[in-house]
This record gives sequence, structure tokens and C-alpha cells, in this order.
Amino acid sequence: MKNIKAIIFDAYGTLFDVNSAAEKCKDKIGDKWEGFANYWRTTQLEYTWLRSLMNRHKNFWDITEDSLDKSMKTFKIDSSMKNELLDLYKILSPFPEVPGILKKLKENKYKLAILSNGTPSLLNELVKSNNLENIFDDIFSIEEVRIYKPDSKVYDMPIKKYRIQKEEVSFLSANTWDVSGGGNYGYSSIWVNRNNNIFDNLDYKPKNEIKNLNELIKLV
Repeated sequence: MKNIKAIIFDAYGTLFDVNSAAEKCKDKIGDKWEGFANYWRTTQLEYTWLRSLMNRHKNFWDITEDSLDKSMKTFKIDSSMKNELLDLYKILSPFPEVPGILKKLKENKYKLAILSNGTPSLLNELVKSNNLENIFDDIFSIEEVRIYKPDSKVYDMPIKKYRIQKEEVSFLSANTWDVSGGGNYGYSSIWVNRNNNIFDNLDYKPKNEIKNLNELIKLV
């Protein structure tokens, strides 16, 4: 990672476990909690893409609630759990290695940032609830440009602020479409392949593939 000046992370699914809200309720939801969590996430992402295509923007928190409504109906989960699940989504758990690795990167003087679909208030609460508020130099939200990833205007935000070249950014995401979005924009993208998935065919191959952030330390 020579010549890298900024390391920028996706938030949901990369730093923070999007399934952790449902997992904390698995005693109430039962064995279907994981299928429900995956469906909620997939629906949430589909709504961001569809709204971008339709030019009908709605913020990420509202989309999260809309997708939860559909998911709860699909999996026949009692509506009384809605507020509990939404509250837990605001304070998703980080993956186990994340806090320690971020602190090490901070010590190495890299500029660190989040680039996310989340709203500023949602991201700030997420970072604060996990005691990471002193780690990041910036938290970039798509609300600034009002269109969701993988639109190039999203990836343009850090470049405009930092006044650096695209290839001087190392961008990490667990989402293959996001890795491709950043890579096709010009970032040096790294795929965090936590679940041994297959990379999508979207005209980009990641510069590196890692299983978790522990492996990032070997690259910097």
C-alpha cells in the first residue's frame, strides 16, 4: 500500500455487523433470526438502489425502517418487536477485531474515514456507542450528495475534501458492489471477504482480498 494517504471504510457489514441487531433478539425470533436478518439487509440495499434509479431519495434510516416492515411481515415476526430492532440497529456491534485494528492504524498516522450510506446522525451514534469517536478524521455520508452507493458522486466526496489523487485512497468494503464502485471510480479497493463469497463480475477486480481487518495490518 505504497503512496496511500487515506484509508476509507464502508461501515455496514465492513466495520459493523448488520446481523447483530437480529442476533440479539434471537431468543424471541427463534431459529429464523439469521434468514430474517439477511432478508432485511438485502431489502434495505435494494431500496437504496431502486430509489437512486427512480430519483426518489429517502434517507437511510427511513429506508431501514421500510425494509424492516417488509421483512417482519415476510417472516411473520410480531410487530411489537419493531422498535427494539430499530434501537439495536443504531448501536450495531463491530466485528471483534475492528476496534483494535483501527487504533493501530491511527497510531500509524493514516487519515481514517468512513464513507457510508448512513445518515450523519446514525453514523455518529454508531461510532460513539462503540467508543470509536476519536478514531476517524471524517465520517462521510451520502446525504451530502443525496444519492446512494455505488454512484460516483459518493466516492468523490473524500477526494474533494482531502485534495488527493484517487489512487492514494485505500477503500475497504465487505460488499462486492461497493468494492467495484470504489474501484471503478479509481480507488485502490480492498475486499473484506468475511464469509468466503464469490466476487461479482462488475468490471473490477480488487487490489487485495482479506478475510478480516487483521489481515489489513500485513498490507500497510
